[in-house]
Amino acid sequence: MAAQRPMTITEKILAAHAGVPWVEPGQLVEVRVDFLMANDITAPLAIRAFREMGATRVFDPERVAIVLSHFAPSKDIRSADQCKVAREFAREQGLVHYYEMGEGIEHALLPDRGLVLPGELVLGADSHTCTYGAVGCFSTGVGSTDLAYAMATGETWLKVPETLKFVYYNRLQPWVTGKDLILYTIGRISCDGATYKAMEFTGEALADLSMDGRLAMANMAIEAGGKNGIFNPDQRTLDYVAQRAQRPFSPVWSDPDAEYAEVYEFDAAQIEPQVALPWSPDNVRPLSQVERVPIDQVFIGSCTNGRLDDLRTAARILRGRRVHPEVRAIVIPASRDIYLQALKEGLIEIFMAAGCVVSASTCGPCLGGHMGVLGKGERCVSTSNRNFVGRMGHPESESYLANPAVAAASAVAGRLCHPEELGIRYEEVAGVA
Repeated sequence: MAAQRPMTITEKILAAHAGVPWVEPGQLVEVRVDFLMANDITAPLAIRAFREMGATRVFDPERVAIVLSHFAPSKDIRSADQCKVAREFAREQGLVHYYEMGEGIEHALLPDRGLVLPGELVLGADSHTCTYGAVGCFSTGVGSTDLAYAMATGETWLKVPETLKFVYYNRLQPWVTGKDLILYTIGRISCDGATYKAMEFTGEALADLSMDGRLAMANMAIEAGGKNGIFNPDQRTLDYVAQRAQRPFSPVWSDPDAEYAEVYEFDAAQIEPQVALPWSPDNVRPLSQVERVPIDQVFIGSCTNGRLDDLRTAARILRGRRVHPEVRAIVIPASRDIYLQALKEGLIEIFMAAGCVVSASTCGPCLGGHMGVLGKGERCVSTSNRNFVGRMGHPESESYLANPAVAAASAVAGRLCHPEELGIRYEEVAGVA
């Protein structure tokens, strides 16, 4: 047998799940899966394919999750029927992890509930399944037909991706978050710069980044075309997972001498808050170089930035201030658990007092589905992950992607705005509950 080659974390996970000592980029492997997920848009298609292939039972009702998140609460008859199909299948199969409307967005729910774990292989019928790489697992989005096969067999096939290594050195500057790091990165390599490649994030600048910030970074790997985004687990990761894990897990790490297709090094001290201008997540500029355009709406939420850290930051900026009279501000916690904690901390009261609309947990405005659709010519500052033409509504509307602090400040100013333009010092919002 040939000697084992040094491997990246992605390659190690794929090798372990293929039952082989090593793999290399470009190799096709049959792998077992640890966990599967579908939502109210993708589950009905997967269920139909599942039945068409003659399957009758999922491979393990504890390893398949269905989450009603995209058009839930249902906005019309069609979306109600979609949810009904998913709901009935979950009951029929006895799925342990079925989440009704309002329970949350899958990419916040599954990590926080300890259902996706270090060293695991996870598939989801949603492109932002790559989010879970923040905990050190291989997770990627697949089509509904591929998910149907995996639901029936517990297996799939994959091509081992090349890995790009992104090293962020030095220390993060005030106001800079995981959202800014990933926007900066996508701006540097473009929306197809990581096509079918693993994006491995590392470096000293990430050591102090919260799990919420890491989840935001992994979430947007797909916006660069990435097959997956992934972090090597550190103590912060293991502490987060240990409090939540619903089954044993075995973390792995990249070998020090692993081979990478390319290595990018970025000085975090030179990165400021970033904004992705219409109509692409790679049309990125530093906020200081962006025209202060007037806006009509602000959206704080989504699977990218609807977590507790994000809500705390936005609330600290909105505390004692009012949303601009010509701006609509929508805040959507990414899960019921996050919503409840935000209630306990008084964040929801701050949002309401500032004039925001606070909604039950849903994807909502992110995909122009409901609850915040933009009209012709309207502009929105959004903490979500995509701003393609028509993504949030009318094809002539515009979405600007930014971090929660910039979004909250913009809601007050009525235009794109840095918090310091409102006279807010970073020390006022950093680490103060």
